[in-house]
Amino acid sequence: MLPGINDKFSESARTMKRSAIREILKLIQKPEMISFAGGLPSPLSFPVEEVKEITTHILETQGAEALQYGTTEGDPLLREMILKRHAGQGLNAKPENLAISTGSQQALDILGKIFIDPGDYVICGLPSYLGGITAFNAYRAKMKGIPFDDKGMRIDLLEEAVQRLTDLGKKIKFIYIIPDFQNPAGITMPEERRLEILEIAERYDLLVIEDSPYRDIRFEGTPQKMVYQLDKSGRVITLCTFSKIFAPGFRVAWLLGHSDIIDKFIMAKQSADICSPVILQKIIAEYMQRGLLEKNMGKTIALYRRRRDLMLECFEKHMPAGVSWTRPEGGLFLFITLPETINADEAFARAVKNNVAFVKGSVFYCNDTGKNTMRINFSYSDDELIEEGIKRLAAVINGMIAEQDNS
Repeated sequence: MLPGINDKFSESARTMKRSAIREILKLIQKPEMISFAGGLPSPLSFPVEEVKEITTHILETQGAEALQYGTTEGDPLLREMILKRHAGQGLNAKPENLAISTGSQQALDILGKIFIDPGDYVICGLPSYLGGITAFNAYRAKMKGIPFDDKGMRIDLLEEAVQRLTDLGKKIKFIYIIPDFQNPAGITMPEERRLEILEIAERYDLLVIEDSPYRDIRFEGTPQKMVYQLDKSGRVITLCTFSKIFAPGFRVAWLLGHSDIIDKFIMAKQSADICSPVILQKIIAEYMQRGLLEKNMGKTIALYRRRRDLMLECFEKHMPAGVSWTRPEGGLFLFITLPETINADEAFARAVKNNVAFVKGSVFYCNDTGKNTMRINFSYSDDELIEEGIKRLAAVINGMIAEQDNS
């Protein structure tokens, strides 16, 4: 290490941690490894040929503009297409309520920058998306986790926590939720729970960040209204992304919010990257204008539904008694709960030796719990790898349970 460099880093930099998921992905690059670790869309969902043709079209018709700087707010046609799509889904927003970001992760980081002072509290789920926890921790937030029931955050525990922190004079900036196919738990909040969270946010004057990357990847059940749609007071900020419904390599996402919030977001983004890549925005806008997004999403949803169903069948067939898992109505993940005596950290080490990988559930818990949980991705691996990978994972868990029974 460079001598004395730690003294020169900011306090925020000194407290940064590497993403546990990104580090896992670096560790498991062996060709024989079956990985259920990343939240990766299937390459079969990528519209490669259409993107080739549209890219050529954009360069031929708008080449100079596409290769130039753009506005921080985002490409005008892309913004128009996003608003039109939302309107078709029953959500009416205006241009001043929308901004483009370079992936949802950038949006989370900028929201942390514009709202969090060191020591402020952020309310999140137990468990919750690691990228959100990491982004808010980077601005030295204190995370307060709220356990789930089968509808999402428990309202009694949420209100109790908010009231207790308020009584102690602590400043709570926002409640962070992933209401549709929550990462990692897979839960979808019903409308009544969304309204209950909004009611608490209004009563205590809190913002709500609604992270919604998976909403469109629904296999079954009834779509719930977005929390942004239910909000009457302008306190909800919603994050959406093309990463799961188009291609993650483009790193194009968007957020919706009150115009005052969007204006401050734009100021902060100007110092971050000036603008998101113009040519990529134009490609997506043209793709949407041609009606290709919905068409391709239908194929993607069918593929992911089949892979989810296969993985659930494999769990039923191979997992021992005492192991439970979610059955999400959409999204990319199953969440697994092991017997309380089985540590998923140890299971991970054994699983990697057996050439199968997952994400330890504890990384999604801001309070260092969840040691007997794991997240499994079903969207990326093909049928053969899903079946073989679950067999390998079940063998590890069966072995650990047998060792405890014999001790």
